[in-house]
Amino acid sequence: MKNIEHIISKILPGSIAQELEIEPGDALVSVNDTAIQDVFDYHYQMNEEYVTVVIRKPDGEEWEYEIEKDYEDDIGIVFENGLMDEYRSCCNRCIFCFIDQMPPGMRETLYFKDDDSRLSFLQGNYVTLTNLKEQDIERIITYKLAPIHISVHTMNPKLRCEMLNNRFAGEALQKMRRLYEAGIEMNGQIVLCKGVNDGEELERSIRELVEYVPHMRSVSVVPAGLTKFREGLYPLELFTSQEAQEVLRTIHRWQEQCMERFGTHFIHASDEWYLLAKEELPPEESYDGYLQLENGVGMLRLLLDEFQEALQEGENGTLSQETISVATGKLAAPYIQMLAKEFMQRYPQKRIQVFAIRNDYFGEQITVAGLLTGQDILNQLKEQELGDRLLLPCSLLRSGEEVFLDDMTVGELKNALQVRIDIVNSNGQDLYEAWL
Repeated sequence: MKNIEHIISKILPGSIAQELEIEPGDALVSVNDTAIQDVFDYHYQMNEEYVTVVIRKPDGEEWEYEIEKDYEDDIGIVFENGLMDEYRSCCNRCIFCFIDQMPPGMRETLYFKDDDSRLSFLQGNYVTLTNLKEQDIERIITYKLAPIHISVHTMNPKLRCEMLNNRFAGEALQKMRRLYEAGIEMNGQIVLCKGVNDGEELERSIRELVEYVPHMRSVSVVPAGLTKFREGLYPLELFTSQEAQEVLRTIHRWQEQCMERFGTHFIHASDEWYLLAKEELPPEESYDGYLQLENGVGMLRLLLDEFQEALQEGENGTLSQETISVATGKLAAPYIQMLAKEFMQRYPQKRIQVFAIRNDYFGEQITVAGLLTGQDILNQLKEQELGDRLLLPCSLLRSGEEVFLDDMTVGELKNALQVRIDIVNSNGQDLYEAWL
């Protein structure tokens, strides 16, 4: 095993580590006489009532601590590297890979392709299983790490090799069988590519994935996102409205069968399919508790229901006259406009105007808010009367920072537009309160 030094960056106030005078800059050497490879080894060893921790001070001196605590309590150490190991990059060249469709000149981190199973548990990232070694499978099973989120795309091994451009991609499906037999919970996704893994291939994939219920809890079907930067890449095409309707018919038919057999809908269509097919969004109960929310499955339904509940429960009061602008992607804009109309009927003092921002940066076919750039917002709003405030969804920004994908900051956009900007969490309650 690699000898990795785990440098401590922060000690949580009031923690055991603070009481023991462990400090930032110290390094973790071992836990329970075991060298730690990554964050999972660390937490596995720490989940005891009695632990022995060895810390190396910056001068090289090693201190051993014998700690008594509650079973799952953390001692309050934060490491410089949250994963406590190197990040594993993707070894595939998927025909639909979004990163391959990125323009040059963006910040370096946006070009990193991760395919790290550990991030699947920590952050909900989807992994292809192609770079999982035997020891990784054993650790998942031993540590009972779940759920793991798997980019399946197709259950046809030969086609999977072609789609991922990896001759081992078909064999990797056997690892999913191993996880199923060990009782590890999973969620799957299928990125659907027109003329490739749709039609009969989609039928096959769903049919074979159904056999993994109940440990495979859900599978989402999302359309491949195509930017305008596809020169030299596999010639993918957008789905038409009629083709989207056919995809939904397939999914709805399988949902009925799964409800009858297992009491769960299991297979889910992302919101884009309903907008493309010009069909109404399903009711809340169709989403099985929103297991695939981060994959764009049910986000609009949840937003609508949360907002309308907040609107119904809200109290009438004296509100100031105000004009509020909202900028969002073309996908969500019609629904935000519908909510704005309901809100203004209840609160006529407020004027809500919604701007559907066209994605010129990546191409008009990219319609989600999370892929909008600061420059597109600026270019399309600079001649508009924005009123008293401009609201932007938090999905536009880099996590934990006020920076857009193109590195424009919220402050720079505010100065350019000369308007107050508020960032709103992507849920209906917060949207209602922001308007109120």
